[in-house]
Amino acid sequence: MPAGTGITLRHLAEHTSGLSRLPVGPAGPPGDPYATFTEQALRASLRELDRVATGPLGKEAYSNLGYAVLGHALTTVTGCSYQQLVDRHVLLPLGLEAGAVTALPPAEQRLVPRGLFGRPRPLWTLTGPILPAGGLWSTCRTLSQVVTGLLVERRLGPPAPSWQRSSPITWHNGATRGSSVVAAAHDDGRWIVLHRLGAAAGTDRLARKALLAAPAPHGGT
Repeated sequence: MPAGTGITLRHLAEHTSGLSRLPVGPAGPPGDPYATFTEQALRASLRELDRVATGPLGKEAYSNLGYAVLGHALTTVTGCSYQQLVDRHVLLPLGLEAGAVTALPPAEQRLVPRGLFGRPRPLWTLTGPILPAGGLWSTCRTLSQVVTGLLVERRLGPPAPSWQRSSPITWHNGATRGSSVVAAAHDDGRWIVLHRLGAAAGTDRLARKALLAAPAPHGGT
C-alpha cells in the first residue's frame, strides 16, 4: 500500500478510515453491485489507497470497502480463510459449531426475496473480497445466540468497535437486495434480532419500536 495514508486496523474497524462506502472501479450490474469487485479489483484499490481514501481520517463514515480491506488484512497475516477466523474467534468461543454462520449455506435452506410470480430474485455476489462486509448467512436462532453472547452476556469482552452505539442501545443493521436485518441490545438486557424480506428503513423502525416497547427484565438483567 502507499506510505503515508495513516489508516490503521482500528480506523477500518470503526469506519473512520476515510474510505468510500462502496468499492471503487467499474460498477457492477444494477442488480449485483459487488459482482465486479474481485480479488484483483481489491488489490488495485490497495495500490491506490491514498487516492481511494477520499474522506477525512478519523471521521466516522460507513465503509463496506473498509471492511473488505480489514478482512483482507486479517486473512493475509494469519494465513486463514475468513470462515476459519469467524469459526475460531467468534463461533467456537460462543459455544456454536464451526460453520454455523457461513458464506455458503445450502441453497434449499436460504430464505430469499421473490419476484411478482414467486420466483427467487437474483442475489448479490458477496462471496468474494466483500464477504467481511456482510456476506455471511445464519439462521435467526444462531444469530440470536451470537447477539446475546456478544452484547448481553459479553462473553468475548466489550462489543467490537463495529457495533453502533446510541445510548442505551448497542446495535447494527444491514441490508442486501430485498432483505434486511437489525440486531440490538438494550443496556438493561433486552435484545432483538429482526429479519424481514423488505426495505431496511421499515425493519429499523419496527425493531426500535419493539425493543423500546418490551418491558424491562426484573432486576435489570
